[in-house]
Amino acid sequence: MRKHDRWNALLEQLAADGQIDIDAAAGTLGVSSATIRRDLDELTEQQMVTRTRGGAVAYSVSYDLPLRYKTARHAPEKQRIAAAAAAMVDAGAIVGLTGGTTTTEVARALSTRAVTIVTNAVNIANELAVRPDVKIVMPGGVMRPQSYELIGPLASGVLGEISLDIAFLGVDGIDPERGVGAHHEGEAAINRLMAFNAARVVVVADASKLGRRTFARICELDRVHTLITDTTAPRDALDRLAAAGLAIVTV
Repeated sequence: MRKHDRWNALLEQLAADGQIDIDAAAGTLGVSSATIRRDLDELTEQQMVTRTRGGAVAYSVSYDLPLRYKTARHAPEKQRIAAAAAAMVDAGAIVGLTGGTTTTEVARALSTRAVTIVTNAVNIANELAVRPDVKIVMPGGVMRPQSYELIGPLASGVLGEISLDIAFLGVDGIDPERGVGAHHEGEAAINRLMAFNAARVVVVADASKLGRRTFARICELDRVHTLITDTTAPRDALDRLAAAGLAIVTV
């Protein structure tokens, strides 16, 4: 197996499991433990992982793996969430989509609809570019490689002038006291603009995001109308969010 393929496999395992065990990874990939150690040492130099005794973990507490390594996590749940989200959109609606794997699935579910998509996610715009019924509006900005999102003053200047019928927020965490948040403050700022310029705000998040606090707050829960999540979400977490005023859809 080539080094590039091993690195991809290791990062995908990190995205799925949160850690890498050298001996287990060696057995899975069919290479020696020494090869995996060298790979992890090089990934550490690239600031992609942090070495531990016997393996590796994500680079830091607030570390955000690149979007391509998150796509396999909770994929069936995200597809069900996306279908439920698309059912909330009327023909001709102006829809805001932040970046993220769940919102990317929402974009795919909307790809055959006659709607206007306002997004700061380059990957979403690229995927919808060939869809004749979808009008795509993008701001400027500086692209963040981890999420493919455009952030900064150029992005906020455009998004601050746009009104949305509905905004779907992909978040890194949702908490009854803290609200909804993201790992990166630049992403949170752009997502906040979408939330405050939308008539309806819907958070799309699989169960792993519930109860999680993040570095940067997007908005408090009183700005969010609906949460769409999956059926594995703990009942106590859902009850606390419902008590905070959210309408909750589980799929």
